[in-house]
Amino acid sequence: MRPDTPAEHIDEAERLIRTANRYPEDQEPLLLQAAAHLELAEERERASALYDRILAAEPSDPHLVKALQAANLWEYGHEAEARTLIEGIRAAAPADPAPWEVVAETLEAHDELDASHDAFTEAARRLIPDDAPLTTATVALLTGRHRVRRLLALPHDDWDMVADTRHTGPIPLDELHDPKRIWALGSDDPAELRAEIARLRAELGDRRAALSRPFPVAVLHWPADELAELLAAYPALASEYPSHAAHLDTIERSLRALSASGTKNLGIVTATVPSYEAFAASEHTSPATPSVLPEYATTLAARGKATPWPPTPQSPCWCTSTKPYADCHGAP
Repeated sequence: MRPDTPAEHIDEAERLIRTANRYPEDQEPLLLQAAAHLELAEERERASALYDRILAAEPSDPHLVKALQAANLWEYGHEAEARTLIEGIRAAAPADPAPWEVVAETLEAHDELDASHDAFTEAARRLIPDDAPLTTATVALLTGRHRVRRLLALPHDDWDMVADTRHTGPIPLDELHDPKRIWALGSDDPAELRAEIARLRAELGDRRAALSRPFPVAVLHWPADELAELLAAYPALASEYPSHAAHLDTIERSLRALSASGTKNLGIVTATVPSYEAFAASEHTSPATPSVLPEYATTLAARGKATPWPPTPQSPCWCTSTKPYADCHGAP
């Protein structure tokens, strides 16, 4: 269950910080998640301290961490420092879309619409060449730019048309981003209110999907040699894994069932016996306990170890066979 109250967000942040201390090699993604939970709990000064800690450790994407720090600082009264960070990020012109999106959305949130539009547009110009395919991250840039342009009452351009065509939600993007929607909330017409509730639910669903991307729902995959070693050491787990072939089939069936139920951002984490034993020891639990397996999978996913599922049809299958996914576990 996702944390909901400030106290639950603080508890989750502290759990992630403890995990980061146990796994320093995965400290960056864990502390970023912890900082996000602290922000949701309005513990913004503690979140700021975590961002400083990440930056001091030379993170893999310092521009993204600085962008998140800027957004957080602005929210609790440090506007000048936030603006300085934002100016530095824009001057550095990072090649990753994520810092640009955070910067532009921060400016948008504080009614700096022209500056937000400039940031979105500069990012699109730098990161979306004419001959390059769009990615989830670059589509997000175009979607954010579309929203700000609607707020500025600017006419559609080519990138807005691309954002429209790539939007997959039930409510058209133009309608979601209509600045007049806010007036519907003051209407006495039940039909208008119901329509606005439907639009807000669709927008909330998109936002929840976006927030869930870094935290996949992951299924545990044991390579053949690791599974053999696991069962030799802990025979009690044989009921969980009757054979390696059955284990692989179960993974694919589970992921397809989750996908069919509407679960987004699925992934696979690869297990090893030493890592699993270390995790069980850290939880003061025997590795032979079946309930430890999903907890281990969740921890690996939180540490950024998940591989997204499904692969593209012609990509190598996740099971490490030499076949394309479409000809292996991806076959109908």
